[in-house]
Amino acid sequence: MSDSLPGPQIDEQGIHPESTAPQAYEPAVPQAYEPAAPQPYEPAAPAPLGVQRVPTGNAGVDAQLERLADADHLPADGHLEVYEDVHRGLRDALTALDARPAPAPAGPSPSPSYNHRS
Repeated sequence: MSDSLPGPQIDEQGIHPESTAPQAYEPAVPQAYEPAAPQPYEPAAPAPLGVQRVPTGNAGVDAQLERLADADHLPADGHLEVYEDVHRGLRDALTALDARPAPAPAGPSPSPSYNHRS
């Protein structure tokens, strides 16, 4: 009885007799690099960002925030003009908040007969 298992037989060099003989190694020859032809660039069409604008309660600020919606319909190179305009308007609105209120108009003076006793 033999201890060998049935299966492919291998010769003395470790090669299966039915396999093809090993091929000699031939390194790949590098080919010249040719960059791909440039594809035409088509920018995406303007589209709203979908950012919710929440009213602030200040009419001047709310008007400037609504102005931002104009950028939704412009190509990217048109956004700068809108942003600068809104920035200028918001700066003016903040400056107006910092301004001192005008003095109250002078009302009627108390009558001389008013005598206050504590």
